[in-house]
Amino acid sequence: MKTGIAALSAFLTGVIISIMVVANTELGNATTNEVSMIVNQSIGVVLVTLILLMGKNNPLISPPRQKSRWYMYFGGLFGIFVMVFNFYSVLNIGSALAMACAVFGQSLMALILDIFGLFGMKKQQITVKKALSTGISFAGILVMSLSQTQKGSLIYILMAVAAGVFTMLQFCYNSGFAKKKGALFSARQNALSGLAGTLVYAFILLPDETLSGFRNLPSVPFLTIILGGCLAIVVVSASNLIIPAVPAVYSSLLISAGQILSSLALDAFFYSRFSLPMLSGAVIMLAGVLLDYFAGRSLSRG
Repeated sequence: MKTGIAALSAFLTGVIISIMVVANTELGNATTNEVSMIVNQSIGVVLVTLILLMGKNNPLISPPRQKSRWYMYFGGLFGIFVMVFNFYSVLNIGSALAMACAVFGQSLMALILDIFGLFGMKKQQITVKKALSTGISFAGILVMSLSQTQKGSLIYILMAVAAGVFTMLQFCYNSGFAKKKGALFSARQNALSGLAGTLVYAFILLPDETLSGFRNLPSVPFLTIILGGCLAIVVVSASNLIIPAVPAVYSSLLISAGQILSSLALDAFFYSRFSLPMLSGAVIMLAGVLLDYFAGRSLSRG
């Protein structure tokens, strides 16, 4: 893949992620969050299985598999927390602020991983640029938060940050499994373990609400039902193509920019939430992410 096309694809992947989160939220709002999670994970399992079957002789789709430890098969459990936190944060504080907080959570977790060298990652010295970028991103979130006056907003802001933290943990956890089994096999197992965990959680803790949600499912538009699960596969497939073609810090910048900018438009269209503090905060947030990119590039050159 050419670098220019890969860069555009990285930005569009961020846009798709925002649309996927809103689609999942809308499906959960029409049924329940648990039904939305079950439907999306089921669609993911079916689609990836079909891709693996069709490409079973293609080494890019089905590379040779190595043995892996048993606990690596359960990375999808992180995704349960991500989807729950995304659902409630988007519903209560809007897509733009929720996505910005999630990007900040990812950056914060990446910073912690760099400092302590967790999940087998190489320890990195934290530069002034790196620390400053995190501070600027946090300032952007504070400015965006000025548009949130309703009581209890702080808890949903923290949930959105936690969604980003768990997303980064899931990425790191699954990347090791993907090296052993292949990216698509890892993606399917991630969806399978997430589906199993969600079924247990939904039908043991919330059986009546879950059954009621499934009864409402036939009245939901078909596109709303399938959109989130299908877009999740697009994100996985796009990531497999983008990451080898674009440096990680660059792709991270483009994906984050796509998430934040598209979420502003989605907020205005779906939730009628738009204000000057929201736009100003998003610009500051992107400045922090951009500085983080330059800090990461400096580290990689060092």
